[in-house]
Amino acid sequence: MNGPRLGSIESGGTKFVCLVGSAPDRIEDEIRFPTGEPEPTLARAVAFFEEAAVKGPLDAVGIASFGPLELRRSHPGYGRLAATPKPGWSGVDVAGTIAAALRVPVAIDTDVNGAALGEGRWGAARGRGTYVYLTVGTGIGGGAVIGGRVINGLVHTEMGHLSVPRIPGDDFPGSCPFHADCWEGMAGGEAVAARWGRPAEELSGEVLRRALHMEAVYLASGLRDIIYTTAPERIVIGGGMAVLPGLFPLLRAELARSLAGYPGLPEHAADDFVVPAALGPLAGPAGGLVLAERAAEEARHVARDGTARPSADGSGADVPPLAAGTA
Repeated sequence: MNGPRLGSIESGGTKFVCLVGSAPDRIEDEIRFPTGEPEPTLARAVAFFEEAAVKGPLDAVGIASFGPLELRRSHPGYGRLAATPKPGWSGVDVAGTIAAALRVPVAIDTDVNGAALGEGRWGAARGRGTYVYLTVGTGIGGGAVIGGRVINGLVHTEMGHLSVPRIPGDDFPGSCPFHADCWEGMAGGEAVAARWGRPAEELSGEVLRRALHMEAVYLASGLRDIIYTTAPERIVIGGGMAVLPGLFPLLRAELARSLAGYPGLPEHAADDFVVPAALGPLAGPAGGLVLAERAAEEARHVARDGTARPSADGSGADVPPLAAGTA
């Protein structure tokens, strides 16, 4: 195939997607399988890439993983999962395991940050340097790209846990186990199912109309905070809830009401400001390809000059990528 030969892993709480390619439309091989216990699941991913390497070496592997993750490149636990609700996965060294087995540069970020990178390179945020990708599925997660870099600090962003004002008269307690009525607890797919007694995709008629209205109001409240704090040029929304019929026109109208004319930018009212994701289920794996490409570039830079270039993960730290075979 033309271009670099990159590996990508979307490490999800329910399934792994592994592929080899250089772009969403240039995929050489792909496999999907359920996320089970850590050791056999990661071994299956390694086996896939080892088989792919028979056809030619891989330049690097990028991982877009469920979290929470340790993403500080100077931290000894870089690439490990923190305390996650996924049984058995807390503390697992996802990036180090893949790097040690395959002996190639490996980079890792969250699944939502990966999707943000994928949408920025090939999807609905293409051509934008500052944007936000939001996934509204079972829960809510967001990735902010500022000046071309994903924003990570002490931890990755947790936009789903923003506080949002309640709709007057709404007595739903919220579904978040940590904050009850945070953004995710009021507008995530799990919250919608708990509120109405069945998943959003099974709603119809008047119940669907009311559910869409509430979803649009709550999503608009959170988006207002994101607009005021990150000043995005575009907001891209993916996930299962984003495909509900009629959601985006309602959301744009509610967002206009929520912004209340401030700061009064015409861009905020345009139909191309809040848009659906373009890559669908390939957004996360596409982000893995972007991460792999950046890891390969950093490795070449280190090999050529003997020094690290500023990291491409948004940390701003001058550190090399995770070296092949290191933890």
